[in-house]
Amino acid sequence: MAISPGTAVITGATAGLGAEFARQLARRGHDLVLVARDSARLEALADELRAQVAVEVLAADLATDDGVARVASRIADDERPIEILVNNAGFGLHSDFDLSPVETELRLLAVLVTAPLRLSHAALSPMIARAHGTIINVTSIAAYAPLGPYSSSKVWLHYFTRWANAFYRPSGVTLTALAPGFVRTEFHARMNVERSSMAPGWLWLDVEPLVRRALKDSDRGRAVSVPSLRYRLISWVAPAVPMALVTRAAKRDRWSRP
Repeated sequence: MAISPGTAVITGATAGLGAEFARQLARRGHDLVLVARDSARLEALADELRAQVAVEVLAADLATDDGVARVASRIADDERPIEILVNNAGFGLHSDFDLSPVETELRLLAVLVTAPLRLSHAALSPMIARAHGTIINVTSIAAYAPLGPYSSSKVWLHYFTRWANAFYRPSGVTLTALAPGFVRTEFHARMNVERSSMAPGWLWLDVEPLVRRALKDSDRGRAVSVPSLRYRLISWVAPAVPMALVTRAAKRDRWSRP
């Protein structure tokens, strides 16, 4: 029997980037722990992949303390060590900050900031003790521009990951911030937003090459993975664009509503 290269935990694993990370890591021989809220969809993906590797399903809502605590406990289990952690769980909003219920904004922060912080913290100590391990944090190209609470959350995770990679890499543990742009997944449909209204077609990326590139960058110990030349150019230019210019279009749309 082939020896597994280690177990990978993937949050937000039911679709999109998370499901693609699961498939590509399974092809590499990694056993999997799949995390998301929808247990039925998790089981469907697990059934697909169990012919290749061992798969655990952990249904948890990462917007809750209990959900994060259960996943952190699994990650920190010394008897079942984790080699790779992919913090991919997402949370999207399509309303202005002042029009959104504050409880919803707090759930966004819980999923995009608190959960990856707690799960990374749970993973680091055992990884450092073994002198090897990998954490991939899915941030966003939005981390390079001021685009509201979602962007601000991704800024935190992006810079935390860059710092942690520099700090912990000498210990044998690498952290990579994956900063994609618009990706062809169900993420925007779940917010009831048409892709055509978000960005032109040439800005949309496919998940398979994006994840393949992210894993390659992570293998090399890179702190940041920005998929495609177009988004690497945007990451260089966006920080220089004045905030007033970036937000002008959104303001114009807001005040033109009936």
